Amino acid sequence: MTRKMLQFTRLDQKQPDKRPAPLRKSDFAEISLAFDIDRAGEQSSRCEQCGIPFCSIGCPLGNNIPDWLMLNAQGRMEEAYAMSSATNTFPEICGRICPQDRLCEGKCVLEQSTHNAVTIGAIEKHITEFAFTQGWVTPPRPYKELAQSVGIIGGGPGGLAAAEALRKKGYQVTVYDRHDRMGGLLIYGIPGFKLEKSVVERRTQLLAQAGIKLECGVEVGKDVSFEELRDRHDAILVATGVYKGRELGVKGDKLPGIHAALDYLIAQNKVGLGDKVAAFDDGTLNAKGKDVVVIGGGDTAMDCVRTAIRQGAKSVKCLYRRDRANMPGSQREVAHAEEEGAEFVWMAAPTAILGKDKATGVSAIRMHLGVADASGRQTPQPIEGSEFDIKADMVIKALGFDPEDIPAAFGDKRLDVTRWGTLVMDERTHMTTLDGVFAAGDIVRGASLVVWAIKDGRDAAESMDRYLKIKTRVAAE
Repeated sequence: MTRKMLQFTRLDQKQPDKRPAPLRKSDFAEISLAFDIDRAGEQSSRCEQCGIPFCSIGCPLGNNIPDWLMLNAQGRMEEAYAMSSATNTFPEICGRICPQDRLCEGKCVLEQSTHNAVTIGAIEKHITEFAFTQGWVTPPRPYKELAQSVGIIGGGPGGLAAAEALRKKGYQVTVYDRHDRMGGLLIYGIPGFKLEKSVVERRTQLLAQAGIKLECGVEVGKDVSFEELRDRHDAILVATGVYKGRELGVKGDKLPGIHAALDYLIAQNKVGLGDKVAAFDDGTLNAKGKDVVVIGGGDTAMDCVRTAIRQGAKSVKCLYRRDRANMPGSQREVAHAEEEGAEFVWMAAPTAILGKDKATGVSAIRMHLGVADASGRQTPQPIEGSEFDIKADMVIKALGFDPEDIPAAFGDKRLDVTRWGTLVMDERTHMTTLDGVFAAGDIVRGASLVVWAIKDGRDAAESMDRYLKIKTRVAAE
């Protein structure tokens, strides 16, 4: 069915239906139901087709959003998918987990003019899922096979995006990851209620079918040396991500019962994948029947809060030192958590973990927002005499992530790092301080969004292609 555009004057915004909170709290299935083809077409037709597409500007990948919204509204679904996938390696994943309220939808002109944004993320997911049902999503095939090989360290979104882009150009690509499955945080860090693991595995299977070698359980520096990989491949991409959780830095923060967010989420995701996890089975990383306090205000904190609810926690509280308007996480995720029964303790920061042999509570202090710092955000300041305690026998630290010591892990001190521990990289070429070694994703920019990792991986692939072509030309002369 062909629809006219600019239908926002007669059609209201309709987000996908969600499963009722009491039902979705009982499992780890995705909470949003899929658009049907008519609803997706109608919502696409609300697009204003702006002369300046602010939605595209707000997207790190620069997706051609107005174009594929129009194609979808007109029922030209195969073209819509071709347009969507031209700039995005994993549109079905971004449609599910991107914080659209902070990116494309937040920049939508309709959102700014009180008409409510076009439901871009849900439509992106719909287009790709429809394409899968029609058999339009196929493994990337190069026009010509090239002899040169590329090794990619890290099988997360950045590394896999680069792998696909390089394979399309004909390079022989091998991805090495220390975990037993490809996907990085897409598999182990993001809960199933946001991204079911079959969605990720479906995409990695396509990459394998394209001829990309996926080597799991390979830790560089232990199972294979970094120097050996450099000898084995014509170029290397480091896309390891950042996994080291930040510490609380308060009295009692080493007591049993305190856990890093990623340890907690990985355990649940492995259980969901059918693995046996001893720390879950013995109750260490299982919130069932416990009073849980999650410290932090980002999307990872929301993942922990909502996971604890599904595990059957007695109570779940999220402690954050700023107010709701100033939290870094998605407002949609906060709303979902509230619907599911989480309690938020705003404007409060931990001062100590209570307990002797194990954590029994969190001592906190009320905060107020002071003057803005160099980043432009108001700095939280403690309110003297406002201390209070929260009962907790499980405390989860979700304060963000820092890089591991990559030069030490790889055994090559020639890889320079910044004062934050991220790899030093030439902004134009994506090359590190070692010739032929490139970097992309969180290991360069610090903990960030999946969509930025995809962007970095695709950009790094272009730079690596230029480098390898020059290398080939010079060798031939």
